[in-house]
Amino acid sequence: MFLIDQFTSTKRLTTYLQKKSTLFKDSEVVKKIQIAGEGNMNVVLRVRTTKQTFILKQSRPFVKKYPHIPAPVNRIEVEQKFYHLMNEDSFFPKVLGYISTDFVLLLEDLVEGEDLISLYQSQDITAALIKDFTLGLYFIHKQKAPFNYPNNSDMRKLNHKHIFVLPFNDNNGFSLDNIQDGLETLAAPFRTNNILKKKIQNAGNLYLKKGNTILHGDYYPGSWMLSRDRFYVIDPEFSFIGPKEFDLGVMSAHLIMASGKASILEKVYKAYPVDVELEQMSLYCGIEILRRVIGLAQLPIKRSLKEKKVLLALAEKLILS
Repeated sequence: MFLIDQFTSTKRLTTYLQKKSTLFKDSEVVKKIQIAGEGNMNVVLRVRTTKQTFILKQSRPFVKKYPHIPAPVNRIEVEQKFYHLMNEDSFFPKVLGYISTDFVLLLEDLVEGEDLISLYQSQDITAALIKDFTLGLYFIHKQKAPFNYPNNSDMRKLNHKHIFVLPFNDNNGFSLDNIQDGLETLAAPFRTNNILKKKIQNAGNLYLKKGNTILHGDYYPGSWMLSRDRFYVIDPEFSFIGPKEFDLGVMSAHLIMASGKASILEKVYKAYPVDVELEQMSLYCGIEILRRVIGLAQLPIKRSLKEKKVLLALAEKLILS
């Protein structure tokens, strides 16, 4: 397996792409290689040639941001199949090629695009944004899954562990006080509340079962991009067939954490064009808030302990109500 981020020489990358990709023409030469974003899971490079610009994305058998955490290397295949299923819509980057031997995906470069992580700081959650990304989810969910759509069970098991299990274990291997003094004390009641933990366990069991809807699987501002005044959705490597309320709950959780407004859950629910279970949405929304505040997968979000305490109380209410 060739590691694309070790191609520091434009000449070496040119030779590699000429051999491996039909996208690359014989007369084409790589002019510049750049890191494209801070991707948590994968290595992502922007490649500028004499004729075009595109993205190279490669999965590894571990999480890029946390190399000590193993992750299935074939997750990039799931992403490729997701994009091909969605390729009739401009809401997603186009797939330009796939080098299966090295788990490398070639994607359209969303020129001047930026993810929407900045929402956590700006708190600018407009009605238009809620509508656009809720309808984006609806477009994903209404696609008919082919019989051979990936089960993605290994990625789901990894995600399940970090969403439904580790944040609620005392011996989970990470100290929240290293993130913010006092956060460990805030987390303690949620690790001893057996009624809450049982609800979370049941939701996790449902997450692992096969559902009837194609999901994005990680639908939050880090997977949303704005490029030239158009919104895009990226990074569907967690995609699987499951309950649509999971995607909707996760989306709602992040918009609530960004804005501090619990009313966003109902706005997302009302903006979704078909009936869904609000109680199930609330459950997944609450769990996502909890795991982002007291779990390993922290967000670039600046909140005081008092603000986080309010978020945790809201999450508990959403799960138990």
